[in-house]
Amino acid sequence: MRNSYRDTFFWFSVLALTSLSAAYAADDRPNILWVTIEDTSPEFIGSYGNRNAKTPVMDRLAAEGYRFTNAFSTGSVCSPSRTALITAVKTYEAGTGHHRSKVPLPSFVKGFPYYLRQAGYFTVNNKKTDYNIAGEKNFIAEAWNECDAAADWSHRRPGQPFFAVFNFEDSHQSRTMTLPYTRYQKQVLEQLEPAIRTPDEGFDVPPFYRDSPAMRKQLARVYNSITLTDQKIGRLLQRLENEGLRENTIIWFFADHGEGIPRGKTNSIDLSYRVPLVVWFPPKYRHLSPWGAPGSTVQELVDFQDFGPSILSLAGAEIPGQMKGRAFLGKARKTPPSYCFLSSDRSDNSTDLARTVTDGRLVYTRNFMPFLPEVRYIRYMEIGEIKQEMRKDRRDGRLNAVQASLFAARPPEMLYDLSRDPWELKNLAEDPAYRSVKEKMRAALQKELQQARDVMFLPEYAISGLPAGTTPYEFRKDAKKYPADRILQAANLSGFTDQKSLKAQIKLLGEADSVRRYWGLMSLCSYRKGGLDIYRPQLEAALQDTYPPAAVLAAWLCYHHWGRPAARENLVSFIKSENQDIALLALNMLLYTPEKSVFVGAVEEAYQKTDRFKVPYNVKAACRDFLGSLGLIANTFENAE
Repeated sequence: MRNSYRDTFFWFSVLALTSLSAAYAADDRPNILWVTIEDTSPEFIGSYGNRNAKTPVMDRLAAEGYRFTNAFSTGSVCSPSRTALITAVKTYEAGTGHHRSKVPLPSFVKGFPYYLRQAGYFTVNNKKTDYNIAGEKNFIAEAWNECDAAADWSHRRPGQPFFAVFNFEDSHQSRTMTLPYTRYQKQVLEQLEPAIRTPDEGFDVPPFYRDSPAMRKQLARVYNSITLTDQKIGRLLQRLENEGLRENTIIWFFADHGEGIPRGKTNSIDLSYRVPLVVWFPPKYRHLSPWGAPGSTVQELVDFQDFGPSILSLAGAEIPGQMKGRAFLGKARKTPPSYCFLSSDRSDNSTDLARTVTDGRLVYTRNFMPFLPEVRYIRYMEIGEIKQEMRKDRRDGRLNAVQASLFAARPPEMLYDLSRDPWELKNLAEDPAYRSVKEKMRAALQKELQQARDVMFLPEYAISGLPAGTTPYEFRKDAKKYPADRILQAANLSGFTDQKSLKAQIKLLGEADSVRRYWGLMSLCSYRKGGLDIYRPQLEAALQDTYPPAAVLAAWLCYHHWGRPAARENLVSFIKSENQDIALLALNMLLYTPEKSVFVGAVEEAYQKTDRFKVPYNVKAACRDFLGSLGLIANTFENAE
């Protein structure tokens, strides 16, 4: 009898395993391969019209697949963009807009590959994560079967479909501008055969740069880095072919955000957000494409919030409720939207807050800190030779009006018509012919920010200071704790300097709500000297504000406009603050103040007082930018962490 039970169990096990193997062998769902590259705009790829680009692999993929002309990164720098990409939640809902801020997420917000695993897919990531969240280790473990430099599809079960991400870093800003030229030569140029290298004279210089031999030398790095990336993608696709997998694999190719050169990455314009995107289907799965014949151009709007739902839809997996993006593939495909909504916040040590809406042709941006220029002090960029050349040309008076404008304050509203102005040189926000367009897009953006309850309008000090166990995602939903509409109403005054706005801005200084006071003071930062003189008593009273972010701005305003000794003393204490958000805010404000040499001692003390491995990177970087701007520290790669 015992042997009978044993035999029965044996044959039951064999039958179960056979059935399981048969189920996976019969699984007709596609493999999905994501080929991601870094810091690349469509303008620098051949299939998108650049006649100087040497990108045959990317171009062939586009010719045989579907080339998207209106695909957008949700953010303007990598880690916020990757948060939106992996969670399908906008950064201004999750609170993850600031670059590498490690914000906690609610437990129910998971990476979309987690749901693919639940649906039977084998998920691998090779290898970049940079998801910008707290608890990243557990988040990664849930999302990926494998996640490292050796990760690939080879360890899946027989017949099991896979979702694989391969990220290529060769077009990253480090290669195209930040690393010393000798490092670029070794890592990029020497890896290319001389015949396919792009020479310094082999391309057109974007008009917002001065066309000089020094600038051409740096811009050639962009072209050669992308060519090297193209070759490596070719090797990956050949491997797919050699293993007999290409006929069962849908391939996506895209970049993580716009081009990593000055005025591109980190800014709130189309050049920062728009990305190349190609989706390629093998003949077996072309019926899953809603876009007609291969080689077609797809004009519908998509952004990173849509990618996760689209993959889940292709896989037949359920799309969880927190993912509000649009599935543009598979059974769950939805109607294309009229607009995409995009965002830009702090990048490394440089603060910012801008929101953008686009229909693909028109791009409207609301700059909420417009006194900061497009070419801001960001240490990782300052050490690049191209940035140093731009600053040198500016000092020497060699820039034309367009090129010099990159260093000037931005307008509070920007509107560009890309059909007439692809490099975004002419702001149409004040053009009467575009008034109705601007008002329509402004209203659409405001509606989105209100509905999303954009939590990034809190100072970073407040986001960092949320109680343990509280996430920005959930905090923003509590109307009592976070009066989003009233805060947005205050922030909407920022950048406008007419008399009506000025009275409303000054009135905010008497508000009980500390964040509204902060935005009242932020809005006053756009005034030139003399513009606030009649309100000097109110601003000097604000020096006593008990809310640290507001007190920093009040001190800067009183020092910048009137040189108040008390304001200078307050700023010195803020520079030395143990709170990195307060120290960083003070340093960022002073970076754009002409009369800043009196703070050198305080900045040097802040820079040196703590062991370099314990000081937050952003504060150290801001100190270096401050000292570098005065010529007191070299802008070299060796000075960057």
